[in-house]
Formats: sequence, C-alpha cells, structure tokens
Amino acid sequence: MPSESAPPVPSFHENAIPDASRTTGDDPMAALVGILDLQAALPGIRRMRAWGHEVLHVQPGERALDIGAGTGTEVIELAGRVGPDGDAVGVDPNPAMIAIARGRAESADCRARFVEGTAYQLPFPDDYFDAVRCERVYQHLDDPAAATAEITRVLRPGGRVLLIDSDWHTVITHPGDPEVVARLTKAMLATTPNPASGRRLRGLLTAAGFVIDDMGSEAVIWNPETARPLFMQMIASATTGGAITEVEGRDLLAIMEAGIEKGDYHLSVTMFAVLGHLGG
Repeated sequence: MPSESAPPVPSFHENAIPDASRTTGDDPMAALVGILDLQAALPGIRRMRAWGHEVLHVQPGERALDIGAGTGTEVIELAGRVGPDGDAVGVDPNPAMIAIARGRAESADCRARFVEGTAYQLPFPDDYFDAVRCERVYQHLDDPAAATAEITRVLRPGGRVLLIDSDWHTVITHPGDPEVVARLTKAMLATTPNPASGRRLRGLLTAAGFVIDDMGSEAVIWNPETARPLFMQMIASATTGGAITEVEGRDLLAIMEAGIEKGDYHLSVTMFAVLGHLGG
C-alpha cells in the first residue's frame, strides 16, 4: 500500500484514458470518474453489459468477481444477483478508485465488497469463485495469458468467466484527412499494450482449458462527451511522438470539433465478449 505522500496506483481504467483528467478539470480522480460514468451511459456499453450479465447468469448464493471494478457499478449488479447468501467482490489496483466504489455501494445499501489487487495477483484462494467477469482490462496487459491463469486458479471446476474487451484495430474516426487519421491511429495502437485484445480472448480461454459457450460483440459509438477527451489525448500523444505534426494535430482537432458542432462526426470501436466455463 503506498504511503499518503506516494502517487496513487493507476487504475486499469486510468490507463484506458491517459491524461484525460487534465482536459476536464483540476481533480484528476473526479474527472476520471466523470468520464467513466459517461462511458457507462453509452448505449453500446449498456447493451454489452446487459447481455453479459444475462449469459454469465450469476445465481443467488454464488461467489462472483469483477476484475478491474472501477466505480463498482457491475459489482453492485452482481451483489444484487448473488443475494445475501452470496459474495460479490470487485478488484482494482487503485485504492482511490476502491474508496469511490465502496462509497457508492454503501449509498446503494449494497453488500458488494472491494479489495485492492491486480489481474496478475488476485488476493483469493484457489477454487473460490463460481463466476468471474473482466471488462476492458486485457487491452492494458502485456501478459494476458498470466492474467487468464490467475482467473483459472480462483475459479472452481465448472466455473464461468466472461471476458469483454475492445479491439482497437477496429477504431473508426470521422471526419479528418484519412492519411493523418491513419498515422494517428497507428501511433495510438503502438502505445496500447494489447490493442488487438478483443480478437484474442477466445484463444486465451481455450488455451487455459476453458470451453467456449457464447460470444458477442458491440460496436460502441462514443458520444461527443466521451469522444472528445480520448480524441484530444490521441492527438497530443501522436504529436509528442512525432507521428503527426503540431499543425496537423491542431487542424484535425478543429475538424473534429466542427464535425461535432454540426453533427457530422463518428468515433467507434468494436468490443468483443467471450463466455466460457472451466472444464474438468
């Protein structure tokens, strides 16, 4: 646990939107939470999460884990499904984010609990959980096979897992000069540890001994409030790295802002989900 003077441990979700807080306010954590809440309200995210809970089919009395719990919304949902005799737990590496999730659970009079941990080191015994979900975490992992092994360890035989992740090779950005947008996208992909995560989920699970039960996808369309911070960060990073010039960056941002103003813009990425159960 870091000391009070140490910088906060990054959340999986902080890594998903690098430096976005700097464009949205003076309080980085409040800005990050605001962005996550806006993302959670996107129709594509809501549809994917609703489908995921349906197929994961968590039942009363079960033990369920959410890896990369963020603000805790999905753990609160799991707690409602497992009921008073079950156990719904969220894991996140950032103690500040855990505090926010705990506060929201308390406000909802919910028995969800939250612990500090990483996808590589889940602080639970072997064969503990009946179900595990993990959303938009694998794209930030440089060793997704190790994280999958940890999920396998904490799941009981026959336990279910639902992995949901983006595949950033599917990102579509409009408007903008196609050649500049291509360089911007290439730069973004180069700085993401596992940008093709979505297409690799099935293979990771089968390699770890899971039987695949279902798969789903959703092209998540970002609205202006969620697209703007990400797009600004992409441009800043690509400019700093030399993938595009400062003039190209300013022009591209101006074009996107003009498109948003008149309703002629688009930013989307496809998310994939894989449901499996542990054989044996």
